[in-house]
Amino acid sequence: MAPTPARNTSTRVHVVSDVHGNARDLARAGEGADALICLGDLVLFLDYADHSRGIFPELFGVANADRIVELRTARRFAEAREFGAGLWAGVGEDRSKLIEGAVRKQYAELFAAFPTPTYATYGNVDVPPLWPEYARPGTTVLDGERVEIGGRVFGFVGGGLRSPMRTPYEISDEEYAAKIEAVGEVDVLCTHIPPQVPDLVYDTVARRFERGSRALLDAIRRTRPRYALFGHVHQPLARRMRIGATECVNVGHFASAGRPWVLEW
Repeated sequence: MAPTPARNTSTRVHVVSDVHGNARDLARAGEGADALICLGDLVLFLDYADHSRGIFPELFGVANADRIVELRTARRFAEAREFGAGLWAGVGEDRSKLIEGAVRKQYAELFAAFPTPTYATYGNVDVPPLWPEYARPGTTVLDGERVEIGGRVFGFVGGGLRSPMRTPYEISDEEYAAKIEAVGEVDVLCTHIPPQVPDLVYDTVARRFERGSRALLDAIRRTRPRYALFGHVHQPLARRMRIGATECVNVGHFASAGRPWVLEW
């Protein structure tokens, strides 16, 4: 009798980050995968490549978007905040309600595009209190938590660290480190921001160092996961590097690329 062919038991996971409003490609991102992982930044406040896209130009126009990008790119953050405050002063409506309404509109479209199953964590421009309203069955939100996928343990830590940009979900270094500690030893460590390594945190187009996490770097060296996956830096100096036994990968700026990063085992 001929031997029974071995079953194909491989697992394929697609990973995206920095979706920034790209619902069209997000709806296809899980095709052919056993699961989709999203590392945050669903919301698009302002597209630095196309200043006509996002909440900011919808409210204040492209010319004002051009100006605030110019100031931020020049690292003139105090001037950028003053300029933005002047624009909001002329609106005459409640700022938080306007932003929440625009964010809700984007979340309704983006969460509807998630396939089943999706495992997601927050980015620094996301608004975590709204996620429970839009995460449907089949979408699992994790932050400082673990989950098993295909026999491997994945840990998730969302959000960013405090910065001059003052984005919605920035937390203290201590709070972030506590979430890293809570995750512990995993096979794949999934975060929104990268470890604090110059080549991984420098954005070559924005011409600035973004904030990475020293606690994350220390955890990678200590716990030695197979992979450390992250986004946040849209055009990094280095998209991947090995730190000890760990392959560190920036999974890409999904808003512009429209393609997931693939992990298969």
